[in-house]
Amino acid sequence: MYCGSCIRDNALVTALEELGWDILLLPLYTPIRVDEEDHSMDQVFFGGINVYLQQKIPLFRNLPAFLDRWLDNPRLIRRVSSKAMSVSAADLGDMTLSMVKGENGFQRKEVARLVHWLKEVVKPDLICLTNLLVGGSIPALKRELDVPVLVTIQGDDVFLDELQAPWHDKVLVEMKKLAVEADGFLTFSAFYRELMAEMLEVDPGKFHLTPLGVHVEEFDSVWTANREKSAGSAIGYFARLSPEKGFDLAVDAFLELASDLPAASLKVAGWLSEKDRKFYADQIQKIEKAGLADRFEHVEAPDVQAKLKFFREVDLFCVPTRFEEPKGLYVLEAMACGLPVVAPSHGPFPEMIHESKGGSLFEAKSVPLLKEALLEMLREPDRMRQFGDAGRAWVETSGSRETMAKATADVFRETLEAKIQQG
Repeated sequence: MYCGSCIRDNALVTALEELGWDILLLPLYTPIRVDEEDHSMDQVFFGGINVYLQQKIPLFRNLPAFLDRWLDNPRLIRRVSSKAMSVSAADLGDMTLSMVKGENGFQRKEVARLVHWLKEVVKPDLICLTNLLVGGSIPALKRELDVPVLVTIQGDDVFLDELQAPWHDKVLVEMKKLAVEADGFLTFSAFYRELMAEMLEVDPGKFHLTPLGVHVEEFDSVWTANREKSAGSAIGYFARLSPEKGFDLAVDAFLELASDLPAASLKVAGWLSEKDRKFYADQIQKIEKAGLADRFEHVEAPDVQAKLKFFREVDLFCVPTRFEEPKGLYVLEAMACGLPVVAPSHGPFPEMIHESKGGSLFEAKSVPLLKEALLEMLREPDRMRQFGDAGRAWVETSGSRETMAKATADVFRETLEAKIQQG
């Protein structure tokens, strides 16, 4: 699938390079997959195949370096990860615990390899990890490189909550230890800062709020087309087709409002995992049983051109997530296209909607209230246009990748200056 965190990280690195920063984006586990030019290195540390084998088979914890390099080859990892498979966090508890233990886990060889390469080849002044679940190397990085280590928090809690007992509590204990070691955290909303500060038992003052950002100009053609077309009633959903993202809530709300708005349709785009295929089939069966198959369309895992086409063909955007989303990047993309947004009243969305004036909120997980929010919006084309204009204007000023990069650069600069003052 196209990874939202990868897309965000790749966009940030691109914009930081444009600001003159010397920065490397280094993939862990697998090569990144984004729907724009990939700015990451064609090298993988903690290669997913190698990490798994070291967890399960002691022999692989002592392989010679040339075999490690073969297992960590990005082409091999891409080939394996491109196959249809079902990977659940619930099945990865023991490996997650081992990873957050770092030098005390089964992947200690991978920690040593990463630290050696950074120390001898890259020699960075600052390191920013993109989540705390890969933070097992923080103690070794700080000891061997003597540089600040920041951590971007963007979904650690979601993965953690899927772990089964006893792994959840054991992993959390290790994450709290790593949080003490980190020099600071970056996140995108006051909601998520408070949530993670409480979970990790660290001072909220250790968190830096930086905005999410998208390449606004990428959506200019869609924005122009949406401004020129007449009002319609196509509801758009662009996210993973999963219970967590509330795909079934979107379907149920559409089924309930379909008779009130005979022209309404539901168009969805997003990745469908193997583990969610039965769930997806159940939703399609409901649509077919209601005789609405001709008013439903699905585009799976679209590339950038298919994504832009999707946004041109919808009039209203809604992803009614059940869980408290840490980012909501898809909302920024929809707003960049001038689309009004209906969002659940939890996670970062109240902040985004309040600041942007680009849509409305409904009580999370309530199909009747979601239906009413969608109907109210679709019945007022002028209001939809106002929301769309406001959302686009807000993204231009507060949600661009340039704004994201400047705010992040300020955090990096402050952290480096503090390190110098400490001697």
